[in-house]
Amino acid sequence: MSSTAGQVIKCRAAVAWEAGKPLVIEEVEVAPPQTNEVRIKILFNALCHSDVYFWEAKGQTPLFPRILGHEAGGVVESVGEGVTELKPGDHVLPCFTGECGDCRHCHSEESNLCETLRFNTDRGVMLNDGKTRFSKNGQPIYHFLGTSTFSEYTVVHVGCAAKINPEAPLDKVCVLSCGVSTGMGATLNVAKPEKGQSVAVFGLGTVGLAACEGARMAGAGRIIGVDLNPGRFNEAKKFGVTDFVNPKDHDKPVQEVIAEMTDGGVDRAVECTGSFKAMIQAFECVHDGWGVAVLVGVPGNDDAFTTHPMNFLNERTLKGTAFGNYKPRTDLPTQVEKYMKKELEVEKFITHSVPFSEINKAFDYLLKGQSIRCIIRMEA
Repeated sequence: MSSTAGQVIKCRAAVAWEAGKPLVIEEVEVAPPQTNEVRIKILFNALCHSDVYFWEAKGQTPLFPRILGHEAGGVVESVGEGVTELKPGDHVLPCFTGECGDCRHCHSEESNLCETLRFNTDRGVMLNDGKTRFSKNGQPIYHFLGTSTFSEYTVVHVGCAAKINPEAPLDKVCVLSCGVSTGMGATLNVAKPEKGQSVAVFGLGTVGLAACEGARMAGAGRIIGVDLNPGRFNEAKKFGVTDFVNPKDHDKPVQEVIAEMTDGGVDRAVECTGSFKAMIQAFECVHDGWGVAVLVGVPGNDDAFTTHPMNFLNERTLKGTAFGNYKPRTDLPTQVEKYMKKELEVEKFITHSVPFSEINKAFDYLLKGQSIRCIIRMEA
C-alpha cells in the first residue's frame, strides 16, 4: 500500500457548484476507500458530452455540488477491504457502468447491465454506505456516475475499474472508457452490419464518429452521416463516412430522404444524439424486412418514442445499448490490447489537450463544436 493508504487525501478537484456555471478548482478531501472500493490517482481525463449534459442539468435531475468526469485513466493508490482483483500501482480505466461478476446480467452473454453497478445518473453517493467520499470544509460533494474523475484522486467501486496493460498510454486509451467504446460497440456488437451493407449514423460527435468507425471496420459499403452541423462532414470522412445529410437542407423528413438515397432504406442505423426525434428518424429510415436501428443517445426524462406499429410489423428491428454492450472489466482490457496491436485507432478522436487548471476550456471547445475529444492533463 502507498504511504497515503487509509488516510484522507487533500487534492485538487474541479467542482461544479451549480448548473451551467464554470467549474472551480478547489482543494477537496478524499476519504479512504471502504469495502469493495478502490482509490485511484487520475492522470488523464477526456471530456464527454454527458459531463456537459449533466453540468447543464437540462432535462435531468440536478445534483450539486458535484464532481463530474467519467472518461479517464489512472493508477490505483489504495484498495479497501475485500478487494482482491486490484492492487496499488495497477493501471485502470474507471467506467461509468460496472461489472460485479456475480449477477444474472454479468453471467449472461447477452447483457452488460450489471444489476448492482449499472449506470445511475441520479445517485451521488457510494453504494457501500450511501455517503460521499468527497468533501470540502466538512460539506459533502456528490459523486457522478460512480466515477467523478475530475479530481486528482477519486474513489470507485472495484467493479467499475478495468485493469489494463501498464504499457498502454493512458492519455490515449482513456477515451475507450466511454465514448469511443460506446459508439463502436453499438455498431459492431449490436447493429452488426454485414460487409457491403449501408449504415446511417445520426449525430457526428465522438460517439457517432465511433459508430462510423465501427461501420468502417465491419466493411460497410456506404456510411451516411446525419448531422445539423455541415462543418463535421470533412472530419467524418476520416471515419469512413461516404455521404452527409443535413436535415435542414431538405423540405421532407430525413428518413424519407435516406430511403430515397438507398432504394427503400439503410440496412442499419445508429442514433447517437439523444434527440427523441432523431431516434424516430433512425428507426423509420431502415429498410423493411431486415433493417435494424440501434439507439445510443440518452433522452430527456419526459421524452417519448412514437412510431406507427406497422413499422415493426414490416420487420424492422429496434434495439438499444449501453456502453456498446461491452462488459467493462472483461472487454476494456481487450480493447486496449487491440490498440496496442494497432488494430484500433484512437488518436484521430483526440483533437485538443488542456492542463487541469484550464478544464473550462475543454467545455468551451465541446460546446462550440470545435473538439471531438479534449484530453485534460491532471498533473499539468
